[in-house]
Amino acid sequence: MEEFYHGLLAEEIPMKTRIASAGFCALAAVMIVSTPVAARTLVHAGGLIDGTSDTARREVTIVVDADRISAVESGFTKPGEGDEVIDLRGSTVLPGLMDMHVHLSSEFSKDSYIERFQLDPADYAFRSVVYAERTLMAGFTTVRNPGDRDNVTIALRKAIDKGLVIGPRIFTAGKSLATTGGHADPTNGMSAYLRGDPGPKQGVINGSAEAAKAVRQRYKEGADFIKITATGGVLSVAKSGLNPQFSDEELQAVIRTAADYGFHVAAHCHGAEGMKRAVRAGVRSIEHGTYMDEEVMELMKQHDTYYVPTIMAGDWVAEKAEIDGFFPELVRPKAAAIGPVIQQTFGKAYRAGVKIAFGTDSGVSAHGDNGEEFALMVEAGMPAMEAIQSATMTTARLLEVSDELGSVEAGKIADLVAVEGDPLADITLLQQVSFVMKDGVVYKSP
Repeated sequence: MEEFYHGLLAEEIPMKTRIASAGFCALAAVMIVSTPVAARTLVHAGGLIDGTSDTARREVTIVVDADRISAVESGFTKPGEGDEVIDLRGSTVLPGLMDMHVHLSSEFSKDSYIERFQLDPADYAFRSVVYAERTLMAGFTTVRNPGDRDNVTIALRKAIDKGLVIGPRIFTAGKSLATTGGHADPTNGMSAYLRGDPGPKQGVINGSAEAAKAVRQRYKEGADFIKITATGGVLSVAKSGLNPQFSDEELQAVIRTAADYGFHVAAHCHGAEGMKRAVRAGVRSIEHGTYMDEEVMELMKQHDTYYVPTIMAGDWVAEKAEIDGFFPELVRPKAAAIGPVIQQTFGKAYRAGVKIAFGTDSGVSAHGDNGEEFALMVEAGMPAMEAIQSATMTTARLLEVSDELGSVEAGKIADLVAVEGDPLADITLLQQVSFVMKDGVVYKSP
């Protein structure tokens, strides 16, 4: 009995098993949280962007049985007895969109710094429920949450999987890992009386042994992957946003231990030196990548490292840096300098052939606005179809769930979204998702 209890605490359930079981949990909750669908549903789509093809199909029927896509048929299939038809003949259907960088436990404002001392974990938990629903209604059926506080998004993930609340499928890192004084040190900016000396349990490490312990602590708490802050950051109350903050030995210890527990490692990075160390050590993705240079890009291609750009966050912090008093004076110059660079870097990385996965850093900007990232990507030179694929099949591959998610194909989980019109002609339509199905359950309909 004791071993079973500790197994539950450790969340020793494979990710893919949780993905599949979440569909059944969602169906169990249909009566209280969503629009019910029949056992067999025919989705008549005027257009289909399936996540794999470089061209859209016209007049397609997607057959959904329970939480799975059972067939994708040309033309509008005539329903049989008991079949339900969802009429999206004036819309383009896509796979459920996926955002690889959100922070569902918060949403930044000028009050965020003081709220650290005013709000309890329960306050953040209640807010996260609202932000999760907004994210799903914006068409994002799967998200990766690289960093939270008090394990709020681990609890949120469990609640969504059980059908208690509405939200996207969540992969969460729990608490990000930092070094003392680094970007994710939770005591930055506090008085000496409050700072203390946070350690691996709080996600702060110094040296290889503490790095390994911090990874194991995240496993114990139920995280799905590991997030490290390999360089300084913009919004932390600390001077540098660029300097490398992990040694090679610390990085290797994190990644080696993470591999033992089946975790991938995402690395927050703004400065080039920190990126080079992280890529060489074997991280799976670089987040933000602001001052990525040509050497970093070549290393990323050699190591098959994903780039998660978060252009929206750069735009947002640069805009707010112009407002007196919005950021602490230590933060304001970093926001003003770093923010405008991300979109330029994205364009260079795309042209260089770096593998790009969609991510917004929503929680800096407002939750539910995630679709605005597509327009910024296209503006920087990425074709609309590739931008959509970056949020479907590419993200599924990053998460290693492409056998279940990321495309509209027979056998896949029935995650579908739709927009009225053609997003290949007007990418901003993805800011106005009119239909959302997750695990075969309709949560939003025109």
